[in-house]
Parts: sequence; structure tokens; C-alpha cells
Amino acid sequence: MIGADLATLLAILGMAAATFAVRASGYLVLRRIQPGPFLRAFLSHLPGTLFVAFAAPAVAKAGLAGLGGAVVTLVVMATTRSTTWSLLAGVGAFWAVRSLAF
Repeated sequence: MIGADLATLLAILGMAAATFAVRASGYLVLRRIQPGPFLRAFLSHLPGTLFVAFAAPAVAKAGLAGLGGAVVTLVVMATTRSTTWSLLAGVGAFWAVRSLAF
């Protein structure tokens, strides 16, 4: 049992080191080179596209409740520009639609 715990700890520490190395290498590379306008535009849009790539399958799987929550989130974000209020409204809408569904 002790050997399995040590192996688990070593695996976690190894993955943490690998994650840190990947993130740090990106910062080091971008400190040494200046990205052009195309790369800057690409990198500025990347976080939003990654979020959509992760969120879209979950919204589709959740059905009507997921769609309702997503729509409310987008509307509140567009009107208030507040991430906190949009997330709270979206989660509230999701649970409201889900509790009303039969």
C-alpha cells in the first residue's frame, strides 16, 4: 500500500513539473520574440474559443436547461458586462428550467 501511495505522489509531482515547464516555456519564448500582428490577434481570441470548445458539448448534452442557461448568460453578459452576474444568472436559469422540466 505504501508503494502505491509513493507512486501516486511521484506521478502527481511529475505532472505538476511538466505542466509548469510547458507554461514557463511559453512565457520564456514570448519574452524573447515579439509576435507580429497576426499572432497577437490569434492569441487574443484563443481563450474565448477554448471556452466555447469546452462549454458547447456540455450545453448540448444538458438539453433545454443548458440552452436556457447559456442564452441567459450571454444576454446578461452583453447587457451588464459583469462575469459574476452573468454566471449567477446563467446557473439560476439552468436550475430553474431543469426544475420545471418533467
